[in-house]
Amino acid sequence: MANSDSTPPLPVVAPLSSRKENVTPIGSKIAELNESRTELLSRIQGLKQDLQSWRSKLDTQVKVYRDELSELKKSLNGEVEQLRSEFQDLRTTLQQQQEDVTASLRNLGLQDVSGDAKEVQDTKEAEDTKVDANDKEVQAAAKENGKETEN
Repeated sequence: MANSDSTPPLPVVAPLSSRKENVTPIGSKIAELNESRTELLSRIQGLKQDLQSWRSKLDTQVKVYRDELSELKKSLNGEVEQLRSEFQDLRTTLQQQQEDVTASLRNLGLQDVSGDAKEVQDTKEAEDTKVDANDKEVQAAAKENGKETEN
């Protein structure tokens, strides 16, 4: 009997009916997990389709906006070129008129009208400076008189 003491005891095997009870809840859990997995996969597919649709709509909208901006840019560039041309024409016309007026004045004997105009401007500025100086002197004198009357 020494041999029987040295061998490990045999495991106790549960009856077959208790094993089936344990298997049934696991089977139902696996079925629930499979259903959840299927539901999640279908939701993910729906979200992917929504995202793809959204991207497609966004790409279309971006293309439309780019086309509109391109047209606006072309239109604006055309208008700017037209304005430049009109300003250049106006500048040319004004220069021509200035030359015509200068030539007419020379023909009338008023040769350096622009020089005369500058002399008039310089004279006016000199007079303005004198008036400013006189105003300062008057103000200073008024202050002195005010101080004297206070004393």
